[in-house]
Amino acid sequence: MLEARDLEFSYDGRPIVAGFAMTVAPGERVALSAPSGRGKTTLCQLLAGYLKPQRGSVTLDGAPLPTRGPAPVQMIWQHPERMLDPLLTMEKSLAECPCDAETLGTLREAIGVRDAWLTRRPRELSGGELQRVCIVRALACAPRYLICDEISTMLDAVTQADVWARLTAWADACGAGMVVVSHSRALTERIATRVVEL
Repeated sequence: MLEARDLEFSYDGRPIVAGFAMTVAPGERVALSAPSGRGKTTLCQLLAGYLKPQRGSVTLDGAPLPTRGPAPVQMIWQHPERMLDPLLTMEKSLAECPCDAETLGTLREAIGVRDAWLTRRPRELSGGELQRVCIVRALACAPRYLICDEISTMLDAVTQADVWARLTAWADACGAGMVVVSHSRALTERIATRVVEL
């Protein structure tokens, strides 16, 4: 179980996250809901271990998040172009993944990453194509939990639906939990098992 207890985090003395607590069970999909500027992205980074809470804790099965090896909690970001080396082709970016070629090929097929994209660099692909590559990179770590921070905001409606269908199918098959941030109430109502208000 992924658990946050009494999390607090401030920037320049301004509280962003204060007294936040939540648990996410294996296989559960929890949506975080709050107006813009209320700390959703900061909270996502705390849950994924990218930021250290100034007070409180984030634990996985009662233990601190590991700092070595592939992280069991992976975060997928809103802007995939910022998460990929602009000089590397998709093939080289995916080659960095900590899994064998067969597993990587299975994930690419599951998420819809086409062979034709592999020789291209980030500037040569659309936002939706880059996001699929970033999703494969996250799933290649075999995470137990995925933190999805507005991952479909910049995608058209058809691509959004396809990406979420593929991602939730993977989570269902693996029993992975998900924390989802989205401004789309229709999306969160469709895919989340419960909603947590910040």
